Amino acid sequence: MVHVIKNFKRPEKEIIEAFRKLSSATVHEASGKKGAVSYLIKPINRGMKLCGPALTVQCMPGDNLMLHKALEIANEGDVIVADTHGAPEYGYWGDLMTVSAMARKIGGLAIDGCIRDSQEIIEMGFPVFCRGFCIRGTSKSSLGLINYPIIFGNVRVEPGDLILGDDDGIVVVKREECEEVLKKALKRVEDEDKKRKVLSTGISSVEYNNLKEVFEKLGLVEE
Repeated sequence: MVHVIKNFKRPEKEIIEAFRKLSSATVHEASGKKGAVSYLIKPINRGMKLCGPALTVQCMPGDNLMLHKALEIANEGDVIVADTHGAPEYGYWGDLMTVSAMARKIGGLAIDGCIRDSQEIIEMGFPVFCRGFCIRGTSKSSLGLINYPIIFGNVRVEPGDLILGDDDGIVVVKREECEEVLKKALKRVEDEDKKRKVLSTGISSVEYNNLKEVFEKLGLVEE
């Protein structure tokens, strides 16, 4: 069995850079409300942002061996996206791994599990999204899989899918849908700018969004 697949298609760099300027919520809406990762996976500090192609990792419970392998093979800008096989309460990632990741210009880490050395990582400014912090150490004795499809925060992620994360959460955009979703997201930003200007005049969102008929249909009663 092949445990590590090194080569996979990634979105064009121009597309990745364009997504970097967008919010996760905007892209989620533009995707047709698809790809929202569980809210339990959060940035370890406000202001952190992930934007890059997914390098997927399937770790065995309590074992971070494959994360070390991912560090070795990742390309510049890749986001390591890791599942922990239903065992989140270990410190799968720490400050020394972060030093290595930053030296190799990796785009960040998103893990459905915990990390440790959080303060040091925050001070280094490396973007990490995780379930929380845990001091329990891991072993390095079990093979997992790299660059196979995984279920990450209830979302299927394939190698090369775009990962976009900010303070509000993470959204996954299928690689083959990136161009279409980007166009829709940019259009949404344009439309929201127009809406913002109108709402700033004092008009209610009920009137602007034509919600009166919706309330009437639902039988809203006011006194």
